Amino acid sequence: MVTVFSEEHASLRASLKSLLAQRSSESEVRRLMATDEGYDSGLWQQLAAEQELQGLIVPEEYGGSGYTWVELGVVLEEMGRSLFCGPYFSTVVLAATCLMESADESAQKEFLPRVASGEAIGSLAFVEASGRWDDAGVTMEAKKGADGYELTGQKLYVLDGHIADFLVVAARTAGDVSLFIVERESDGVSTHLEETLDQTRKLATVTFHNAPARLLGVEGSGWSILSRVLKLAGIGLAAEQVGGAQASLDMAVDYAKTRVQFGQPIGAFQAIKHMLADVMLEVESARSAMQVGLAAASAYEGLDLDEIAPLVQAYCSDVFELASHQNIQVHGGMGFTWEMAPHLYFKRAKSMALFLGNSESHREQVAKALGV
Repeated sequence: MVTVFSEEHASLRASLKSLLAQRSSESEVRRLMATDEGYDSGLWQQLAAEQELQGLIVPEEYGGSGYTWVELGVVLEEMGRSLFCGPYFSTVVLAATCLMESADESAQKEFLPRVASGEAIGSLAFVEASGRWDDAGVTMEAKKGADGYELTGQKLYVLDGHIADFLVVAARTAGDVSLFIVERESDGVSTHLEETLDQTRKLATVTFHNAPARLLGVEGSGWSILSRVLKLAGIGLAAEQVGGAQASLDMAVDYAKTRVQFGQPIGAFQAIKHMLADVMLEVESARSAMQVGLAAASAYEGLDLDEIAPLVQAYCSDVFELASHQNIQVHGGMGFTWEMAPHLYFKRAKSMALFLGNSESHREQVAKALGV
């Protein structure tokens, strides 16, 4: 078993858990769900100024703290536990990671300090009409002119795309995938906020019409960057899923202790005990898998990210779905009603099971990496 968390990580977890208990309570999550922005700008600035979370994995030379994916995993797990509403995943896990993996020093100097300070929100615009999360899913073409590149086309399911200050966009140049940075306020860029199953996360459709774009990294290197970024992001998503699964389990256990039927708490019934024991086993197994994933993302010796990441993604995704589903089962019919919290976790689990690809596609990646 790989163990990556230390006492220092426990301190970070306790501090963040206390903050999110106050600032990301169920009532606050519900309030933010009803807004178009989907986040609290005051809390966003607090996370940057006091907790320095936006710059957690950003190198020190660009205004960050230079920590690893292990520390980021602690943050993401607690955010998943509280259904945190905010552009953290889109900005730090997706956009900033693309910048760091691009080796484009000019872009890093311009954008990473803004990310670390909480000044800029970013996201990744990747998916198109096919819904695919691989290189074959990128069909948008970048046109090169005298004044640089221009993009025309549409990207779907862009996380926080309607509030992002900049977007990292995947498009083709001479047949290969390249990455571009596009300012959302640029001419030729329009966004539309979509209605989705999971209202705790905002997804937008972004349309480009001759939008000016800046090449990120080297032309044609987009997929080599993105293939690694998507694996790293998958590990980050797995950490969120473990947090959500643990919250679902805790909720079910608490309810089973207090809901009385036939003169005793329903937790005394063997069927409920077995159900919750099974979920606990799966959640603990998912946490172990997540730690291996975080170790691989942090370049621990002997761990192959290509093999580990999709397996961790598939397993943690399935466990969060299971835990959120069984939480509703324990609560009974009212568990899925609007007034109750379990349905919020169930919807988050369903949406996250498709984001970055589904379990089947992840398992296909594992087979491919192993040469099966």
